[in-house]
Amino acid sequence: MSLYELLGTVEVGLVFGLVSLGAYLTFKILDFPDLTVEGSFPLGAAVVATVIVALGWNPWVATLVAALAGFAAGWVTAYLNVRFNILHILAGILVSIALYSINLRIMGGPNKPLLGAETVFSGLDGWSLPSYVLSPILVFVLVLAIKFAIDFFLHTGIGLGMRAAGANPAMAEANGINVGRMKLFGIGLANALTALAGALFAQTFGAADAYMGIGIIIVGLASVIVGISLFPTRTIGQATVACLLGALLYRFAVALSLNADFLGLQASDVQLVTAILVVLTLMSQSSRLGLGRLLKRKPK
Repeated sequence: MSLYELLGTVEVGLVFGLVSLGAYLTFKILDFPDLTVEGSFPLGAAVVATVIVALGWNPWVATLVAALAGFAAGWVTAYLNVRFNILHILAGILVSIALYSINLRIMGGPNKPLLGAETVFSGLDGWSLPSYVLSPILVFVLVLAIKFAIDFFLHTGIGLGMRAAGANPAMAEANGINVGRMKLFGIGLANALTALAGALFAQTFGAADAYMGIGIIIVGLASVIVGISLFPTRTIGQATVACLLGALLYRFAVALSLNADFLGLQASDVQLVTAILVVLTLMSQSSRLGLGRLLKRKPK
């Protein structure tokens, strides 16, 4: 693997780290299996590409608009669940399906190129270091700032209420916490992070595509599962670090698998590699738990 490929893998891994943080909020904090991300990831890409190319807006403002669009998508999913009691998984699937058509409308077609357009990475040109070195640094700083912001938020009153709503909704309601509002905001925030990841991903690769969200839920879950399985998660800060490290490890595992010529894998096999990686992680975790029970078993 060359230096260019190594830095590119790190950059994509950090971008997917935002997806893993969103998956952590939905699956671990709120206990809400959310499939909206399959549509909110390309939604962020579609919005940022269209706003930059068609409207000529500042790329940072366009990226913020993309995140807000993702928040709206997540809010709709949570609203369907809270207001109409639609099963959370089904609500996410419905919104994700609807977003496919919405993304096509936004882009005016299946894709929207960004080649030659100004992006958040355009300001890196002209520095002493090449852009492929500075680009991962910019993404790292941005992701790290968001990680600390989430850590801070989850320790505020609203954040603690959200954690309580996910851990024990009945007890949270009994203590005056509006569980429905916590779901609305939490799922919206998670999809805002996913849409932000989609916006950065599109600007990194120079195009937005309506199909780029396929399998993104597995990416988020794989990152969370790998990170939480391998690293300590006794505190919120440790858990978010584990999610980011899990995303990086996931990308490196995929990159190394696809670059291993003796395996005969191709770029189209990335979803297969992801599924195998998740299965192996879960199997190893299950084996460790089983071994732990065996060691703790008292002799008769």
